[in-house]
Amino acid sequence: MSTKLYVGNLSYDTTENDLQDLFAPHGTVVGAQLIMDKMSGRSRGFGFVTMETKESADAAVAAMSGKNVEGRDLTVNEARPREDRPAGAGGFGGGGGRGPRREGSQRY
Repeated sequence: MSTKLYVGNLSYDTTENDLQDLFAPHGTVVGAQLIMDKMSGRSRGFGFVTMETKESADAAVAAMSGKNVEGRDLTVNEARPREDRPAGAGGFGGGGGRGPRREGSQRY
């Protein structure tokens, strides 16, 4: 069964092919994905690597966690499942009230 790894603190110049090549010596890489910024189209500095087996994933974590690549010490660990977010979350909260009315004030 394949195991997905989180890889953080990547150089912004790293490509998906670079990511795959970094992890290939530790086992079969099923896939490599960089997370890109929607607005700029640039890498966000982290991604995911899916290794074919749990054993190869464990070997990759042991070998790559803390390894200096392009001047950055990588963070590598088993990826956690994505947390469910409530619909509509992430925006501005609260109502659009105008505050309390003061006695003697009038609004037109």
